[in-house]
Amino acid sequence: MSGREPKDHLRAPGVTSTPSVKSVPPAIGPGMITRQVRVRTRDVVFLKGIVEALEGVAQVFAERGGDLTIAAPAGRERELDGIIDDLCRELGAMRVDPPAPSST
Repeated sequence: MSGREPKDHLRAPGVTSTPSVKSVPPAIGPGMITRQVRVRTRDVVFLKGIVEALEGVAQVFAERGGDLTIAAPAGRERELDGIIDDLCRELGAMRVDPPAPSST
């Protein structure tokens, strides 16, 4: 093989085409909080690496391009918000969290 032929040998028997990739919202359970952040596409891997290196603080889900959802245990909300604020300043990212519920 020259490397240019279709890689049919890698497909499951009976599969004739590659399925399209579809965005799926992250599965976030009870006791978790989320924050939405928009970064440049080239910064997604960097932000994800930083957040996930802080073991147990949060997980990052890429919705599409630079639109990210960051989920953390509710008990780490203040810590997560501080990290996100720092990363937004550093990367020129933008928080796109929904507005807090009004008290009226």
